[in-house]
Amino acid sequence: MSAEARAPHFVRSFERGLAVIRAFDAEHPALTLSEVARACELTRAAARRFLLTLADLGYVHTDGRRFRLTPRVLELGYSYLAGCTLPQLAEPHLEQLVARVRESSSLCVLDGDDIVYVARVPTRRIMTASITVGTRFPAYVTSVGRVILAHLPDEDVEARLARAELKRLTTRTITTPEALRTELRRVRRQGYAVVDQELEEGLRSVAAPVRDRGGDVVAAVNIAVHAGRNSIDSVRRDLLPHLLATVAGIEADVRITSPAPAVAPGSGTRRSSSSRRSPAPEG
Repeated sequence: MSAEARAPHFVRSFERGLAVIRAFDAEHPALTLSEVARACELTRAAARRFLLTLADLGYVHTDGRRFRLTPRVLELGYSYLAGCTLPQLAEPHLEQLVARVRESSSLCVLDGDDIVYVARVPTRRIMTASITVGTRFPAYVTSVGRVILAHLPDEDVEARLARAELKRLTTRTITTPEALRTELRRVRRQGYAVVDQELEEGLRSVAAPVRDRGGDVVAAVNIAVHAGRNSIDSVRRDLLPHLLATVAGIEADVRITSPAPAVAPGSGTRRSSSSRRSPAPEG
């Protein structure tokens, strides 16, 4: 968001402080002052003030040269998870799904242009992907992301495609708005998404949408598999039915535990372009 477009209440310094926290990730767990300044486009003096403030608050530790986040930053994410019942409702269903199919499964939500893992049950295989709650990936290249994007209003999808930077992560990655638009239409029509080695070579995944009591897609559940163990046909034939049954169970719990959506007098039940459609598996 440009400076001109920001509302009068916008606190620029708070934005910069959050950017400093986000500068640390799995690939950059420890950063020097200069590296933080460069990553956040700050002066060294400003970066130093933010880092030392975070250190005073207990969110950052430094050895005098490098800075690292402390476990206390988990409190920030836990506040969201503690107030969100969906991951709690979904986890027992994910555990049952993983026990049946012996593959990892996750619940994800859309955050900006990324999907974020909010619940995950891995397999007990020796080799598994290093994905945890809080992991983020670009939505356009994941099955969960495409399922959620496909059920957004058309104008929202077009706005996202207009600003999207579709990077080629593998030789199979969709990298043009036209091709992605076509794929999203197919996902909406069939009711699920399959992504074949677009995020990472050797990784296939299938995802289905999770709807709230009003019928709007609020999350997605996936099953991720190794391409060497599962063909596309076997994913659809053997895994998709279990995935759809799991999503149905989660949605049943959501309907029981969540309040009814507000409906304007005479308007009937609210439905957007994400109206429920019965999945029609394609070969």
